Order: sequence, then structure tokens, then C-alpha cells
Amino acid sequence: MKVREAVHEHAHWSSRFGFLMASVGFAVGLGNIWRFPYVAGENGGAAFVLVYLICAFVIGLPIVIAEIMIGRRGQAGAAGSMKRVADQEQRSPKWIGVGYMNQLAAFMVQVTYAVICGWVLWYLFKAITTGFAGVDVTAAAAEYDAVISDTAGMLFWTTLSLVICGFILYAGVKNGIERAVTLLMPLLFGLLLLLVVFNMFAGGFIEALIWLFKFDLSKITASVLLAALGQAFFSIGVGMAAMMAYGSYLPKDARIVSSAVIIVTADTLVALLAGLVIFPAVFNNGLDPAAGTGLIFQTLPVAFAQMPGGYFFAGLFFLLLSVAAFTSMVGMLESLVSWLEELHGFTRHKATVTIVGANILLSVVSVLGYTVLSDWQLFGKPLNDVADYFSNQILLPLGGLLIAVFAGWVISRESSQDELGLKSEPVFRVWWFLVRWPVPLAVALIFVMGIGG
Repeated sequence: MKVREAVHEHAHWSSRFGFLMASVGFAVGLGNIWRFPYVAGENGGAAFVLVYLICAFVIGLPIVIAEIMIGRRGQAGAAGSMKRVADQEQRSPKWIGVGYMNQLAAFMVQVTYAVICGWVLWYLFKAITTGFAGVDVTAAAAEYDAVISDTAGMLFWTTLSLVICGFILYAGVKNGIERAVTLLMPLLFGLLLLLVVFNMFAGGFIEALIWLFKFDLSKITASVLLAALGQAFFSIGVGMAAMMAYGSYLPKDARIVSSAVIIVTADTLVALLAGLVIFPAVFNNGLDPAAGTGLIFQTLPVAFAQMPGGYFFAGLFFLLLSVAAFTSMVGMLESLVSWLEELHGFTRHKATVTIVGANILLSVVSVLGYTVLSDWQLFGKPLNDVADYFSNQILLPLGGLLIAVFAGWVISRESSQDELGLKSEPVFRVWWFLVRWPVPLAVALIFVMGIGG
């Protein structure tokens, strides 16, 4: 099948700072602040954190470098870049399938992610209007149950979250995405640091440090390995097409490797800081760190209700969470918008409306999975759990594996050196070795162990 490529002027970031803020904004999202704490809680705390850190820097970082490199060399989104680079290297055009796999992963993640973003906006509204005054453990659990059983409410807030992202995307790369992230990302980091400092004096901070950093290697199992790899990929955004799309907007003189190091470091730091925001409140109030997807929605309102200035800090926290959600959603949606623009000839405005509209429609299914379809199961799991497992623990690892193979074995050494522009030969040799051997082998081994386990 021949893929038609539209001829249009390809956008670029106005600065490396804009690229870094957009990429860090995409990587730093609900995966760090909402998902990381509860997945860590479900998988033994520090044991999970140790494996997560290894996966992020030894496996995730080389693949992020590869994704940005492929995107800039291909000057298109995931599918377009995979096809163009394969053509340049005179390899099979079927490699475009990896790009489509990345985009499918982004789309599946986005469909369920938008619903969680809707919860965040709803809780931001609650924080502003009530500050969770007088909320105890029972009331917080009842409020969370009321939220996830309210179909109309979830549909409204989910749709609102997607419409807000749509406005940012509609404005374009420079006037929309870059302008938004250069404002929102410094705000996110400032809010996060403020909440961590507050927690140092509010109680439960030492217990949180022990939970997150006192490693017990006996708790590392095959399922923990797969969960940590899936979380690292989800959090950094490996295999979700966005890094290729954002990389395609990167000027030729910008340094890819140092940019990727900054992105992964910032993403990991935010995940750990998020743990130091959430777990002190969990331990200080005698709550369960393995409470699952509702962890922050059931535990933090209780903490805010009891702390001095809780009204103020509740608003700050859910504002922080909203910023993180929007910057990540924009990245996932942009990878799909650019696909319609570059391979199917859509205008930016038409592509944005199409992708956002499709996400709104399919997010209805995710919303119903919490309410009227809550008893429906596939393979013995609820619908949203199946979608989460398939996207995060199958599509993302497979996508990351194939990107590593493509970068290490399909793209020539000379092409990689030219695109990365590394002055230090040893740095290139380390990346080249990792992306050819340890990274694909480790991903394949963890994937097989996790699926088999």
C-alpha cells in the first residue's frame, strides 16, 4: 500500500527551550503525579522505584534519543518519519507499521487518560469551591465513588479537558503548544516544589522517604519488572509517537542527546517529588499506599481537610495536576494531528477537530466502563484495565523494542552520527551499543517474563 504524503511547510520550535518545555511537558504528566505513586504502592514501594530508575535511564533514555533522532531526520510524525528514514536507508517501507503502533498506543492511552484528566478538573473545581473542608476518610471515599459513578459528570469534565487541549493544538506549534508550555511548565515545577517543602514539616515525610528509597531486592518479581518498565515508558512517553513528532520540529543545530538527558531527568525527578507530595499525606493519615487508581483522589482530600491552609494547598495541588495532564494530552494529540496533516493532507484546524472529536466519542466508552459497563469484562478484567494493560504493558514495550531495533540495526552508523552530531565519540559508542544490544534484549526479556508471569 502506497502512503500519500502531503506537501506542506513543516513547523519548527522557535527555540531549544521551547522544545525542552514541550517535551518535558509531554513526559511530565499524570503518569508522574497520578500513576507513579499508586503503581509504586501496588508493587512494593522502593523495590519498584529502583527498577523504575534503571528502566528510565538505561532503557528509556537511549530510546528517547532514538525517537527524537528519527523524528528530526524524517521531518514528520511517527508514521511519516519511520517511512521516510526507512526510505533513506533503502529498507522496507513496512517499518511504517512501527509508527502506526506508536500512534495506536498514544490514541488508546489518550482515550482513558482524558477521563482521568476530567476527574482532575472536577476535583480542582471541588477544591476551589469547598477546599474539602471537614472531609474524612469515609467522606473522601464516598465522594470518589460518587464521581466515578456519575456518567453525565464524567462526560462533561472529560469533554471539557479535550476541548481545552483542542484550543491549544488549533493555534499551532509555536502559537499554541510552545506558548502554552513555556508558561505552564515553570508553574508546574514551582507548585510541586512548594508542596514538597510543605510536606517536610506536615508529618509522614520520613515514612515516605523510607517507603520510596529503602530498597528490598526480595520484592523484585517479574510482574514488578514489567510494571516498572511499563511505568517508565508511560511516564517518559516512550513508544507514544509524541517524541518523534516533537523531534521533527527541532532545528538541525539543536543537541539531541543533552536534550533527551534533560527530559528524562526532569521527568524522573517529578515522579519522585510527586511521591514525596502524596505518600507523606498517605502515611500521616494512616491510609493505604496501595489504594490503586483512586489514591490521590481518596487520600489527599483527607490530608487537605486536616492541614493548616488546606484550602489553599488543595487548590494548588489540583491546579498542578491539571497542568501536568494538559501538557501530556497535548503531546499525545499532537502526534495524531501531525499524522493527519502530513500523510493525509488535512489542514491543522481540520486535523485538530477530527482527532479531538474522535477522542471525545471514544472516551465515552471509557467513561461508561466506570458506570453502566462496569460489570463488563474482557479476559477477566474491567474494560479500562484491559485498555491500560494492552497499551502500557504490551504496545509501549513492543513499540520501544522496535524503535531500538530500527535505530540500532536499520539506520546506519553514519546516519546516526550525522543526526546526533556528537562531538564525543565515546558518548556515541555507549548509545550505539545500548540501543543495539542491552536495550532491545532487556525490553524483550522483561516483556516475555511479565506476560508469562
